Amino acid sequence: MSGNTFGQLFAVTNFGESHGPAIGCVIDGCPPGMELSEADIQGDLDRRRPGTSRHVTQRNEPDAVQILSGVFEGRTTGTPIALLIHNTDQRSKDYGNLLDTFRPGHADFTYFQKYGLRDPRGGGRSSARMTAPMVAAGAVAKKWLFAQYGTVFRGCMTQLGEMPVAFESWEHVPHNPFFAPVANVDALEAYMDALRKSGDGSTHGDSLTPSGFASNNAGGVLGGISTGQDLEVSIAIKPTSSILTPRESVDRAGQATQVVTKGRHDPCVGIRATPIAEAMLALVVMEHALQHRAQCGDVQPTLHIPG
Repeated sequence: MSGNTFGQLFAVTNFGESHGPAIGCVIDGCPPGMELSEADIQGDLDRRRPGTSRHVTQRNEPDAVQILSGVFEGRTTGTPIALLIHNTDQRSKDYGNLLDTFRPGHADFTYFQKYGLRDPRGGGRSSARMTAPMVAAGAVAKKWLFAQYGTVFRGCMTQLGEMPVAFESWEHVPHNPFFAPVANVDALEAYMDALRKSGDGSTHGDSLTPSGFASNNAGGVLGGISTGQDLEVSIAIKPTSSILTPRESVDRAGQATQVVTKGRHDPCVGIRATPIAEAMLALVVMEHALQHRAQCGDVQPTLHIPG
């Protein structure tokens, strides 16, 4: 109900806080009989974990995963799989001054407004640390999908700030801290060093004042929770597929053919997309408004900031 569970048939419930004793997840719906060990999961966690280069947080977490349930004699049983990752390098004292203060651009304000209280240590539930359990669950999903269908998942960085990253080869991705598909990352290193020295990302963060937010760069959402400002959403529409130009295709028998689409069609689907986008956004907001009312309907925000 509160958005901590992802998926329906392969349902992953994420739990814990950035500075709590541990974080983790419960996977419900994994098919039985798949070989699974902690080593199958640890590789992806090691790719994600902090403290691996000067360009990421220096919080040094080993992110060692433990399988607590759902696996017997090395195989999944079909019952819930509980995965646990201990937090070992918290420095909660660094956040002592934030108990009564909201950081611009973070989810401090929205969590407090929604729930009436929050864990200020390291961002609590809204910390990037909470992606670790999802990476662990993703490793389980990757293994099953590869075994069943040969599916392989690959990702890489294509742009860092204003600097595009040209694609050279997937082979380069594991060998640099940027997951960049290039052999030479000197330019990326220099760019990040300059950004880190300047220490300024204020152009995105929306400052808070007693009379409201000074801007709305976040589009009305912080940490997955609406701020009370306007929700600003952008979409992109692909070109229409129905054109008179002959195009190569195949028929039901798998034979080569050409297709010319006749009839009355939109030359640009995007022209009529605005009311469709409004409707889809309204449906999403309606669903989440009812979810919020069901869980937090009795919470009365003590801080009233104009949107």
